Amino acid sequence: SQSHHCISKAARLAGIAHDRVRVIEVDAQYRMRLDALCVAIDADRAAGLKPFMVFSNAGTTNTGAVDPLDAVADLAEREGLWHHVDGAYGGFFHMVPELRHLLSGLSRADSLTLDPHKGLFLPYGTGALLVRDGEALRHLHSSSAGYLPANQSEFYDPAQYGPDLSRGFPGLRVWLTLKFFGAARYRAALAEKRALAVWAAEEISRIPGIVMDAWPDLSLFAFHLEGAALDTLEKQNAATRALMQNVTARGQIMMTGAQVGKRFLGRVCVLSFRTRMAQMQACVEQLRQEAACLLRSE
Repeated sequence: SQSHHCISKAARLAGIAHDRVRVIEVDAQYRMRLDALCVAIDADRAAGLKPFMVFSNAGTTNTGAVDPLDAVADLAEREGLWHHVDGAYGGFFHMVPELRHLLSGLSRADSLTLDPHKGLFLPYGTGALLVRDGEALRHLHSSSAGYLPANQSEFYDPAQYGPDLSRGFPGLRVWLTLKFFGAARYRAALAEKRALAVWAAEEISRIPGIVMDAWPDLSLFAFHLEGAALDTLEKQNAATRALMQNVTARGQIMMTGAQVGKRFLGRVCVLSFRTRMAQMQACVEQLRQEAACLLRSE
């Protein structure tokens, strides 16, 4: 239920009816529940349907949660399902040694999305899809026409593995920066973002009125605002929205939130190469000041 909306959009583009997409419940940490996934698979098969694909997340957009990737991979192998992992936000954190246990299941995915414009700090539009069986992609997309040369080259032709014929060269951005800086620099940068998020989450959790909803699995966490006068969910949601807006209006820190079920959550995501301890200290202090103002005004 915490997957990115692109999953449902992709299903529509593939001609899969909305009522054939199953939304799986999550646990208290917003991670996919394996028991709920098993129940959904069994129910579909009992109804004469044929489950064929399962999506899991290596860092959700709302709370940064990492699904139990290895357990989902085990289930997918046992049930004969294609396992796709959305690692657009979190996949590159596998480079950080202390996080590899969370993301070890990435290597078992049938397909994996990654966004170098997130985890490698590259320009927007630098996305990647990794597929274990490249022949499956080629079989789907390979085509010929009288105005095209015969595809007999031994070299990889991206037009035979995706919908684009005329296309740019976004892979050059990835290759060139890795060649220039090296993987170690990126590993250190991602470890720094993780450490900053952990530090900020601890500090923000001590602010009066702040209640943590999701601690950082990677570099994203979520919280909401409560207080004596904020005695309903509606008031808490409004106050949390105001907290995000008020900090952003100061013009130094950009705060965003997410509607998760009935609750609106404030979010902090540390994933800019420009973000250092000074920026995180400013974020914490501005949240502290604005939270105090909101609680006084209630």
